[in-house]
Formats: sequence, structure tokens, C-alpha cells
Amino acid sequence: MAPKKKAEAVKGPWMLGRFSTHLKVGLVGPPNVGKSTLYNSLSKSHHSEAANYPFCTINPSETRVHVEDERFDWLVEHRQPKGTVKPFLTVVDIAGLIKGASTGAGLGNAFLSHINAVDGIMHVMRAFEDDDVIHHDDKPNPVADIEMITSELRIKDLAMMEGIKQAHGRMKQGCATKSPAALKAWEVEREAIDRFIAWMEAGKDIRNGMEEWSTKDIEFLNDYQLLTSKPVMFVVNMNFVDFKRKKNKFLKPIFDWVQVNAPGSMIIPYCGSYEEEIQELDAEAVKLREAAEDGAPSALPKMIRNAFNMVNLIYFFTYGPLEVRAWVIRKGFKAPQAGSVIHTDFEKAFIMAEVMAFDELKEAGSEAKMKELGRWRQEGKEYVVQDGE
Repeated sequence: MAPKKKAEAVKGPWMLGRFSTHLKVGLVGPPNVGKSTLYNSLSKSHHSEAANYPFCTINPSETRVHVEDERFDWLVEHRQPKGTVKPFLTVVDIAGLIKGASTGAGLGNAFLSHINAVDGIMHVMRAFEDDDVIHHDDKPNPVADIEMITSELRIKDLAMMEGIKQAHGRMKQGCATKSPAALKAWEVEREAIDRFIAWMEAGKDIRNGMEEWSTKDIEFLNDYQLLTSKPVMFVVNMNFVDFKRKKNKFLKPIFDWVQVNAPGSMIIPYCGSYEEEIQELDAEAVKLREAAEDGAPSALPKMIRNAFNMVNLIYFFTYGPLEVRAWVIRKGFKAPQAGSVIHTDFEKAFIMAEVMAFDELKEAGSEAKMKELGRWRQEGKEYVVQDGE
């Protein structure tokens, strides 16, 4: 009997990007839109300088922020462990980009290398007017700002792809000499390179071509790590009055632009000054402040959760009397890979994993009941770990 043909993986945005548990999200935008203020609020610190002049951030600051999860809280309440380790996301504050950054204007080359080091982009957009806060282009225009930034990223990617194309061209003779198969593989990559270049020359970002790219194309893209292949979300910095009513003259143009140029990407309005004010308050004081402001909730938990999901991170739980812990992994990891984040030996000597679904455990109330119901599962090496197991 002929061997079964291996099924091609179901394509999806989760396939694009580094397969690692050490993924980062970068705050990106022009100067003075509120990136460093947002970063300080996210990290509950002040080690990223926030000042009213361009390039007040040069070296990127980096912090870990906790991802709040009701499932984790339930496990802690249920088991009352001695210690806890929450899931986290690494956030990087990247200095402001200006027009011409792709060719080195301002401190452009350094900043673009900082963007290259992250796995997802959180575009920070200024949607408020304030004569006391300098704008790099005289007056706020968030759509013009995002057009400028995405254009600079595409220009940089095109320059990189031209370099890759030239280097690839020099390999043709060696592949032809080696074998017909090697030459064929060379031709496949050359065709992919030409498609990627044509796509970006048409003003389109690589991440928006998932319907066009084959799984082999995605393998090439994951090797190239282009700036426009990174997932994006948009956080819109508003004044407090506009934030409370969730509208102003800038929001509709931003929404329209995102639907065309980054379909499916999340847009989250927030007020940077409000987040800065409440960052030092404890949980109870924050609730009182939100109530006093007609229930204006902090946007940070939603921002963090969506940024975490955007870079295709998930986590599984281990829990017992000593510790409840969330282990962060990349979506798509199989059980041995997931086990390696606990200890590398778990991947090498993997036999099976004992797994429960959180929702079923919560419904059953205990591990003993889960076993009684037959929902305590044993999974093998090919099992793909799901979020919250």
C-alpha cells in the first residue's frame, strides 16, 4: 500500500513569525505621541524617559507586564498554593520614527533595527490636540502618521529583499552544479522572492497576503523576518473627555484606514494621562477612581491581552499545593516542545502528557471528579497544546 500523503497544515496568521516562547511586542510611532508614557504605565515604572522633544528615547527600554486571567485567579483560589507565577508579555519602548527613517534620517537605522528585534508592533497613535505637546509635523494627523510609518517599514523591507535577491542570484550556478533538485529549490525561492517584492511595491504589507502565500512561502518569510510581516495592533491616545465618550474626529479616519490596510487588527482607544495617573494606585483605589469617572475603565488589561494574542502566544497551567504557574508557549507547539519550557529533559524524554481542559475542571470541581468523568486525558507526542489547559 502506498504511504499516505502528509496533509498540508491549515494556513493561518499564527504560522507567520518566530516559533519561540521569548517573543516581544514593540511600541512604535512618531515622536511625542505618548509611547514612553504608555510604556511607563504598562510597566508601572518610570525608567523610560517621557519628554516633550523628539528622540527622548534612544536605547529601547524593555519590561515584562502581567497578563491578567480569570482562569489563573480561579486556580489560585481553588488550590491556595504557597507561590504563583502569572503569565507575562515582554514590551519594548522604541524611539519615534520620522519620514526618511528607512534611509537613516533622524536615528532611523537604529530604530528600525529595534523594530526588527520584536515580534509584533503596537502602533501608538496621537488623537488629541494640545499646543503644549510638540508634534513632529506641526499638527496631529494620525492617519498621515501611520501612512508614513508603514511606508518607511515597506521601503526598508524592499531594500532588504533586493539584497536577498542579489545574494540568492549568486547561488544559482552552485545549485545547478549540485543537482536538478537543488536547482529546482533555487527556482522556487527565486519565484517567491519576486512575488514578495511585487506585493510590497504595490503598497501592500506582507502580513496581509496570507491568502496568497503557500506554506513554503511562509517558511521563506519566517527566515527573512520582514518588518511588514509582523502582526500589528493600534492603540489610540485620546484626551480624557474623548476617551470617556469613545469618539472624536480622528477615530473614524483611523478605523477606515485600518479596515483597508490592516484588516482584522485591533484598535484600542485609551487616555495616556489617565493611565499615568492611576498606575500607582492599588486595585481597590483604581476601582473607586473608575467609578468616580462614570466607569471609565483602564484600557491596559485589554491592550496587554490583545498584544499577547497578537504574537500568537498562549499558555498552559501547572498547579498544586506549592505553586500555580502559567507557562508561556508559542501557539502550535506540540506537547514535547511545550514540556521543554518546564525543563529541557521533558522534550528529550517525553512519553506522554496528562491534560485537563480548564473549563471542564472548573465545572467538575476537582481532579478526582475529572478522572471519574473520564476527562483526565493522556496525550502523545503529536498533541498540539491548547491555551489554558
